[in-house]
Amino acid sequence: MDEKPFETMNVIPFVDIMLVLLTIVLTTSSFIATGRIPVNLPQASKSAAENQKTQLIELGPDGEIFYNGKGATAESLKAVLHPLNRDMPFMVRADRNLPLQKFIDVIDLLKQLQFTKVAVQTETKK
Repeated sequence: MDEKPFETMNVIPFVDIMLVLLTIVLTTSSFIATGRIPVNLPQASKSAAENQKTQLIELGPDGEIFYNGKGATAESLKAVLHPLNRDMPFMVRADRNLPLQKFIDVIDLLKQLQFTKVAVQTETKK
């Protein structure tokens, strides 16, 4: 038996496999880049929570507290918030130059009163 030495390798199947892998990577990376897969979501009626008006707490640069546009102190804010439903949504807007402790005091007050739906409004960088 006269066997020939192994001289060349057929790379065509290897190239086919690599092209399939490249296609899979490019397809999945497009979903990752956009952050979501397009889905047609089902419709539902509005819930009761959506009908509640968001309460607004604003903090000025000098630490002034405003509740729905009216001036308040920490004590008067606590008295006003105490009888409210604990599912009431709150939006906290604070000036960027406000001392952090003033912001934490208001957030801590909301936490002590067991409000769970609290959001902080921010601006996007341009």
